[in-house]
Formats: sequence, C-alpha cells, structure tokens
Amino acid sequence: MTAHFPGEPGPIGVFDSGYGGLTILHGIRQLLPDYDYIYLGDNARAPYGPRSFDIVYEFTRQAVRKLFEMGCHLVILGCNTASAKALRTIQTNDLPGWDDSRRVLGVIRPTAEVIGRLTRNNHVGLLATEGTVRSHSYDLEIRKLWPALRVTGVACPFWVPLIEYNEADSPGADYFVKKRIDELMRKDPMVDTIILGCTHYPILMPKILKYVQPGVRIVPQGEYVADSLKSYLERHPDLESRCTRKGTCRYYTTESAEKFTESARTFLRKDVNVEHIDLE
Repeated sequence: MTAHFPGEPGPIGVFDSGYGGLTILHGIRQLLPDYDYIYLGDNARAPYGPRSFDIVYEFTRQAVRKLFEMGCHLVILGCNTASAKALRTIQTNDLPGWDDSRRVLGVIRPTAEVIGRLTRNNHVGLLATEGTVRSHSYDLEIRKLWPALRVTGVACPFWVPLIEYNEADSPGADYFVKKRIDELMRKDPMVDTIILGCTHYPILMPKILKYVQPGVRIVPQGEYVADSLKSYLERHPDLESRCTRKGTCRYYTTESAEKFTESARTFLRKDVNVEHIDLE
C-alpha cells in the first residue's frame, strides 16, 4: 500500500549514521548548489559499522521514511555501511509499498563505476569500516562492472572515533593510519589505487598521503557521488522536477544539536544551524 508522504516537490535528502556524510553533502553541493537539501545524521546511534545487517537496515529504514515524510522524493545514503547493508533491501522491499515513484541511492555504486578507469594495474585497495568490508559490497559491485579487478579490503575500526573526537591531526592518529595502510600493502603489494570506503576518511587525507607509497592514488567518494547524482537527475527528469531549487540546506541530528554543531565544524569548516529529531 502506498504511504502518505507529501506529494509536492521537496529537497534532496542525504542520510548518514554520523558526520561522514557531510563530506558527501559537500561534494554534491559544490557541483549542484541550486537544489535544496536536508541532511539527517543518526548520531545518537552511531557508529553503524559494527552493527548487524538487521539493525543497520531497520535504522536506515527509519531515517529514509522520515526524510520522505519531510518532503524528499530522492534520498542519498551518504554512508557506506548503510549502502552496503540496507540499500538493496529498502529498494526491493520497502519502496514498492511506500511510494514507488521515490528513489534511494547509495555511495558504493558511483565509486565502483569509475574505479576501473582510475587504476593502472587492476589492483585496488579498500579501506573501510568492518561492516562494509565484511559485506563484500564493493567487491560485488566492482566485479559486475570490472571483472578483471582485484579488490583487497582492510577494516579500520579506530579511524572513525579518531575523527569524531577531533584527533585526526594528532600524532596518535599516525599510528592507526600507518598500521592499516601497511596491512593493506602486505596483503597486496601491487595495489595502485585505494578507495576510502567510509565518508569520514577524507578528514585523514594528510596522514593517509603521508604513509602510502608514491604513485598510489587515493579515491575519496564525494566528487564521484556528486557526478553520479548529476547524471542521474539528467536521466530522470520526472524525479528532477520534484526536487526544489532554492539553494537551501537544513541539518537534523538524533543527538544534541550542540554536539552536532561542534563536530560538524571538522567536516564543513563552518558553523551550521541544526535541529534535534527523533526517528523511532
């Protein structure tokens, strides 16, 4: 049965379990500044990385439904864990019953689409959360499009807390960044391109570049997700016409607004106005 969501045009929704999706939102707004956006962070229940498939699916489902209720016709899961563990089920099981004219997109497919053109020798590394690595979502998506590529994944469990506790620039962060990069290169010394498969990780870019070998390409996701969204809107004019264009952006968090504002500075380098919201 079709759900009762607002029918008039509305903003584009961007969802993340925490703050990392702000890097995706920033990339999208750089390329598509005229649209309206809502950013929703489920910060009170982050991180999603260690959680089970069922829990990530239920939390993501709640967030997508809330964004639809707030007027969004298109929602981007700016979270690799949600994209890996929940996207396909929401698209297959929930959208037909809610409103099959609305769309939910993730961040894994856009990166998979371009990675074969970025690697020179078909050896690709993936640095991501435990949940994303264990889901094998990148391996599966890349294999569909670039069957000759070899993908080697390494989980980086301490990277997100380092970033969210504003320790990304600290000397202690060097140990954890170097440790995981070294582990990746031991697994496959031929890796020439590394996907940052968590939207937090671009904040660690200075340290990542410090410890990778010269010539290894680092692939953050923001620009590729933005390019993919632009192409998607051009190919789906009916959906594009239901996205409002006043250049606004509203921020919501399931945590305290004060805490979100403080942490968001790390990702956006500016203060934002944010409101608390409940998903359950």
